[in-house]
Amino acid sequence: QAQLVESGGGLVQPGGSLRLSCAASEFTFSTYRMSWYRQAPGKERELVAAITSASGSTNYADSVKGRFTISRDNAKNTVYLQMNSLKPEDTAVYYCKAESLYGNYWGQGTQVTVSS
Repeated sequence: QAQLVESGGGLVQPGGSLRLSCAASEFTFSTYRMSWYRQAPGKERELVAAITSASGSTNYADSVKGRFTISRDNAKNTVYLQMNSLKPEDTAVYYCKAESLYGNYWGQGTQVTVSS
């Protein structure tokens, strides 16, 4: 059964950094577009960043451009989200998603809290 497991969340002060990881198993990771989403309390889930399977092209939400970087390591079946210059408004549960014509998979989420 396909599985995505996020890690790396936690509590960080404003201006700090975190690196999220999402480890994939039981599907052909390299052929899937990978994305990070987040959902803050009382808000809808929103796309944060995505990376394609083939060219590795990336796109970001305007709110995180210049601060967050998405990357993938197909040899390790892992996608990363490097988050710098974190703000309190980045506080949310962060989810990774795998997408292809054959199906979509979600991870269980990891909490990121930005607070002093």
